[in-house]
Amino acid sequence: MNFTETQILGQVASFIWPLLRISAMFVAVPLFSLRAVPARVRLILSVAMTFVVMPLLPTPPAVVMFSYEGISVAIVQVMIGLASGFIVQLVFAAVVFAGQGVALSMGLGFASMVDPQNGQQVPVVAQLYAITSTLTFLSLDGHLLLIKMLLDSFASLPIGLDGITKANIWTIISWSSRLFAGGLLLAMPVIASLLLVNIGFGVATRAAPQLNIFSVGFPVTLILGMLLIWLTLPDVLDQFSGILTDTYDLIGQLLRL
Repeated sequence: MNFTETQILGQVASFIWPLLRISAMFVAVPLFSLRAVPARVRLILSVAMTFVVMPLLPTPPAVVMFSYEGISVAIVQVMIGLASGFIVQLVFAAVVFAGQGVALSMGLGFASMVDPQNGQQVPVVAQLYAITSTLTFLSLDGHLLLIKMLLDSFASLPIGLDGITKANIWTIISWSSRLFAGGLLLAMPVIASLLLVNIGFGVATRAAPQLNIFSVGFPVTLILGMLLIWLTLPDVLDQFSGILTDTYDLIGQLLRL
């Protein structure tokens, strides 16, 4: 059996291009992008999924892999995978943002620990929100749905130069404002309640200046904040599920599903 160099490069390209799209998604998507998840695991998952979908893919374009067009096709595949995972990552960033706002309002801004998602120091309340939202994400099979949408994108966005357009990039940038709006929506009940409590302590301090507001106010706001977190956590998870649904609608729009 004789194979020409063009045939060998074509077969390699038909494997490398879908591998780039799938592996880029695993690099950016929550849960799989954790530092605790070894890069070897992400690589094995990407290669296994690529072998599974390769026979089902349309015929790849007749482009030399190491040419200018071939490199452009590879960049397009990486952008599609990164965009799919990055949009979901914004939802978890909104949850961490909400937890930081709640922690600062109840006086726990100093109590921080390392977030396994990004390796940064975040308040423990943000960690609580991040862990519960991750469990909700897994219970809703969000990771499986994202993988399915990415695999379906090979039919709606075949391998080629057609991918994430300039309009799609601006759509992602404008949608990133949901990071702040969603985080504020998640944290607003607790922040507003604690603000009223702090206003009440301010009035009490003006009425009785001899009252040591720091020794009295801190335990009250801390206990009340924990109680409010416990009461509002189901609503926070419901809001998180709604934002997640909007996220998958946006991903489906970008992937033309």
